[in-house]
Amino acid sequence: MSESRDPDESAAALQARVAALEAENAELRSTPVQTRHPARRSRAVLAVVLILLGVLLAPVALVTGWAKWTLTDTDRFVATYAPLSNSPEVQAYVVDEAMAAVDARVDLGRLTQELVDGLIALGTGPRATTALRTLQATATDGLRSMIRDGMSEFVASDKFDTAWAEALRVGHTQLVGTLTNDPAAVATISEDGTLGIPLGPIVEQVKASLVERGITVAGRIPPVNRTIPLVQSDQLPTVQLAYGVTVAVGTWLPWLVLALLVGGVLVANRRSRAVLWAAGGFAFVMALAAIGFVVGRILLVAAVPASVLPGSVSSLFYDAATDGMRATAAAAAVLGLAVVVVGWLAGPYRTPTRLREVYATGVGRLRGSADERGLSTGPVGAWVYRRRSLIFGLIAVVAGVVVLTTKPLTVSAVGWTAFWTAVAVVVVTLVERPGGGATAAESVASGSFDRDQVAH
Repeated sequence: MSESRDPDESAAALQARVAALEAENAELRSTPVQTRHPARRSRAVLAVVLILLGVLLAPVALVTGWAKWTLTDTDRFVATYAPLSNSPEVQAYVVDEAMAAVDARVDLGRLTQELVDGLIALGTGPRATTALRTLQATATDGLRSMIRDGMSEFVASDKFDTAWAEALRVGHTQLVGTLTNDPAAVATISEDGTLGIPLGPIVEQVKASLVERGITVAGRIPPVNRTIPLVQSDQLPTVQLAYGVTVAVGTWLPWLVLALLVGGVLVANRRSRAVLWAAGGFAFVMALAAIGFVVGRILLVAAVPASVLPGSVSSLFYDAATDGMRATAAAAAVLGLAVVVVGWLAGPYRTPTRLREVYATGVGRLRGSADERGLSTGPVGAWVYRRRSLIFGLIAVVAGVVVLTTKPLTVSAVGWTAFWTAVAVVVVTLVERPGGGATAAESVASGSFDRDQVAH
């Protein structure tokens, strides 16, 4: 017969065991997380660094990518600024500048005096001579008015559109040549060191138009060398540096930003949360960039003296250069928010999980109703179900390609892409037939719908 164990000894042994376990647990708790999981901590730090770099470089990629695509190409530059020829502000500014160029090169008062002296030399009487001298100032004003009216008519005609586009082409060619240190282009800088849109060709066409109308005195207007300023000579070093950076990084920087954001998500320990942070940060900086372009417009008008470029005209030029970037920034912000929404809906959170369950139940009922009416997709649905991960991946790839190749990217383009992507996903979930006759709700209960359908 075995000996009975003393209850006090059993209790003491149990207490000793509990104390040992508590000590071991306390030791584990006191051990730093990085000591226990160094790999996970390293991945978390790397994910934060990659996502942060991608978010901070996103506005730079937007500006350099758009500038590389638009402003460094002469044809796109002309297409960007050519519509400004129809702006009343630009037309009035061109007339003012052209008249200032004429006044600077032609003494209309002296020209009128020579005409009056020529008439008097033909033998006019005292009264006629007095009348001619009296009308000399009026004649000068009338001549200036005729030249101005001729210029106004010209800038309102289709010929001005052609002349404006050609002036843009010449000005941009000179600007790019100067920024790339082309000696031939540097020699074309105007006397005051300004690079811009030359008014010489426009004035020459106005002269020809006035002569055709019988105002032959306009033919005595000499060639003018005046420009609508784009860059002043003291700004050239800064602009040259910016141009070089744009050309160097404008092509690959947007792709680098995309790689950084995607890489940060892939190396993260919790990818669902990393998607939300990456997309949210991207949307935030793009929204700031869109606001920044609006603020930049105000600062530009305040910084550029009216004597150099009127505020209304500088605003038009600024808008023409930045409208595409501002629209792209707004569209990118909307795209980031859309990714946040999709990532949240597909994430392992309580509310999205319930929403997916409700959706799956509704889809299951629709499938059952269709099957009862003989509308089952049969083998095709089973095939789609087996390959749904690949199909959802292809849908995501197509949507990504559409967004990345759409230039300029607009809010409308993002919205329609998101809409048709959602339609495609819904169609796939309606067509597929889970294997073994399982309903959509049963798929959710087992976790297969949640993991394989929604997460993709």
